[in-house]
Amino acid sequence: MKVFEHLDQLRDPEHIRPWVFRIARNICFIKRRRSVFAPSEEISLDSLKPSWKDEGGSRKLEIADWNQLPDRQAMDAETRDIVRKAIATLPEIYKSVLLLRDVEDLTTAEAAGVLQVTEDVVKTRLHRARLAIRHLLDGQLRAGALA
Repeated sequence: MKVFEHLDQLRDPEHIRPWVFRIARNICFIKRRRSVFAPSEEISLDSLKPSWKDEGGSRKLEIADWNQLPDRQAMDAETRDIVRKAIATLPEIYKSVLLLRDVEDLTTAEAAGVLQVTEDVVKTRLHRARLAIRHLLDGQLRAGALA
């Protein structure tokens, strides 16, 4: 809603994506400041509903692919959890750059616009964030291999 309320303030329509991310970031900061007991992760109910696919005038229910073995799925889930926890331990300046560049796939220039820093700062912070994640994951995975 904030995007539509302040659409008249957008100076360059070609850079709407970083502008929207900047608004979202600010709203998240405000929300986080106001609530001490907010959940660490929100799950959308829409993501739990089965999906339907239209094919040739008929609707088919899309069923999950069960080709992958359960043990591999468990290992993948554990790895994702380890990565998620490692990202959560990063300082905010590194975490925000890593999420914008590697998760949201923003360009360096777009991430710099969202964070209101130079492109060189984004590159430096991204490099340091990736090194920190690599170091944390190396320790976690080595400890898991020894256990």
